[in-house]
Amino acid sequence: MSILIDALTSAFKDDLQIDRRQGPSSLICCIVPVEKFAEAAWILRKKKHALLAAEWAADESPFGRGFGIFACYRWGKEYLIVRSDLPADNPEFPSLTRRYLPAYRFERQIQSLMGVIPAGHPDARPWIKFEDWPEDAWPLRKSFEASEKMPRLAGEYKFVGAEGEGVYEIPVGPVHAGIIEPGHFRFQAVGEDIINLEERLGYVHKGIEKRFESLSWQDGSRLAGRVSGDTTVGHSLAYCMALESMTGSSIPQRAQWLRALFLERERIANHLGDLGAICNDAAFSLMFYQMMRLKEIVLRTNDKVFRHRFMMDRIIPGGVAVDIDPAGKDLVLAELNMLLKEFNRLVTIYDENSSLEDRVRDTGILVPEKAREICAVGFVARASGLNLDCRTQNPFPPYDRIKVNVPVLISGDVHARAWVRVEEVRESVRIIRRILETLPAGDIAAALVSPAPDTSGFSAVEGWRGEIVYWLQAGPKGEVNRCMVRDPSGVNWLGLEQAVLGNIVPDFPLCNKSFNQSYSGHDL
Repeated sequence: MSILIDALTSAFKDDLQIDRRQGPSSLICCIVPVEKFAEAAWILRKKKHALLAAEWAADESPFGRGFGIFACYRWGKEYLIVRSDLPADNPEFPSLTRRYLPAYRFERQIQSLMGVIPAGHPDARPWIKFEDWPEDAWPLRKSFEASEKMPRLAGEYKFVGAEGEGVYEIPVGPVHAGIIEPGHFRFQAVGEDIINLEERLGYVHKGIEKRFESLSWQDGSRLAGRVSGDTTVGHSLAYCMALESMTGSSIPQRAQWLRALFLERERIANHLGDLGAICNDAAFSLMFYQMMRLKEIVLRTNDKVFRHRFMMDRIIPGGVAVDIDPAGKDLVLAELNMLLKEFNRLVTIYDENSSLEDRVRDTGILVPEKAREICAVGFVARASGLNLDCRTQNPFPPYDRIKVNVPVLISGDVHARAWVRVEEVRESVRIIRRILETLPAGDIAAALVSPAPDTSGFSAVEGWRGEIVYWLQAGPKGEVNRCMVRDPSGVNWLGLEQAVLGNIVPDFPLCNKSFNQSYSGHDL
């Protein structure tokens, strides 16, 4: 038994049941009465210091049930899902927001899109769903017809205000000067000092989770690869692993190694781009151009070897869609040798530039206590003292055979988030070399068995931004009933609001770029 389930079993005794419909076998899903849903959260936080990874709801009317409300907790290598069942005529559950800060937005989204009410939540404003939608329009309910156009109503979103002498507001976005996705940032400042930041997201809501329900399991992997375009490998891998966990499918070893190869190359390309962009926002354009040059080399190699610059649709249920031949191996190894030499030279220039150091050090600090409070993941967490990485704590082959060195810093500033990326680029180069040295022979895909009705699957994958979580549920006929997606941005956006406090307004772009969270992956 796990430490987490032991804590709940001793507290709830006969009020707790194990849900045998949940995969993989290493993950426990327990069912508790809805009145004990928040108590379970309190026990897991106070007694076991668990983190809240995700919270979501599912419309289970096709099974003749009401709604299911779920919370996924993480502690070290363990994941635990706590589930409660809600009646269709009273879909209300006790809010976890006072126990876990990430629940603040998870639950606003649940209420907005599913119409399930978190009782006791301190903020009833919609999230993702905009204020000009009808109040009774809940897109994730089965009764909602996605093909019909909704009427547009008059509505207003009330931002949090600040009052006092010299306090003023600065609205930024949702349309920005650069070619980036839309998001609104509302600052309250005194002079140039930021005293509050409130984010307003949802402008690129596309109905992704709803769309999954109309697709086949195979086509779902293609949609997952488009949740956030810069993380196509990470999301498609997480979807496929959740699907495979439902069926107990065995994936060929060579396919598992190739999946890790794709994942590490995606990590390198995005970290290179981010390092250049951080420097660009600090007016160090030389580093921007040089890092983008290296990123372009990586993308061109991807295209030559895997026939797609971003390796989109290269991970499929049951394996992968493309192999690597000996010439491809040689090309990748030669690229890595050149890349690492050039990268290390540029990192030395970065590290010895005093004007750049003045901008990135002690700017945008997310202290370790706040990082843990928001349950941060990925390089944001590791830059703020949290040693979290699914590749070491929830490994799949070949990560269970290749030691991953996880860089962890505690300063939590822009420099720390950049430097974690530096070390991860170096580590990914080492991992790829090891993968290519030990790449087993064999098939690259296996036939996938269809999921049984009313079964669920779960996965957690360390994408380049951090932990990606997927939860799938099969319907009464074995079709897709629910696909829950939690991009790392779902929790890390909260960190930006905390990190900018006390900084000056002109440093916000630099802070924002050091987080570089996904709008698309968040808005779904």
